[in-house]
Amino acid sequence: MKWRRLNGQAIEAPVKEAVKAAILRERAAGYKLKVCIGSDSQVRGKVIEFATVIVFLREKKGGFMFISNDKSYSKMSLRERMISEVARSVEVAYSLCDLLDEYDVALEVHADINTDPHFQSNLALKEAMGYILGMGFVFKAKPDAFASSSCADKVV
Repeated sequence: MKWRRLNGQAIEAPVKEAVKAAILRERAAGYKLKVCIGSDSQVRGKVIEFATVIVFLREKKGGFMFISNDKSYSKMSLRERMISEVARSVEVAYSLCDLLDEYDVALEVHADINTDPHFQSNLALKEAMGYILGMGFVFKAKPDAFASSSCADKVV
């Protein structure tokens, strides 16, 4: 996965190194951090565009994020697409969890899935929740899943 900042600047280092550098920099500045990871997707013709974000929240002082975009040319049902979003977020969370534990940084995985059964995305709620919780991560769904439903949604 290629990562960038919101301003478009590419992150050249491996994402784990970039996250560690960000944690150390923010700690040195006196901030307590929480990391939220989420993904979103959009269907555009025959292409599904995905965005995955790592959101760093400074306690009471705003935040910043790292962004990765990807495309898929496979046809997917809505449920498959929702689970694919979750899988991307879990993959990133899993690759970073030991680092975040080492520096005592809280981690949440956000799913762009509505808890209201009147919405189509609700079809994948149980699977997504089971997947994320089964991996040992804190799970958030809409309306609390801002990393996926707001941050990733804006950059997909």
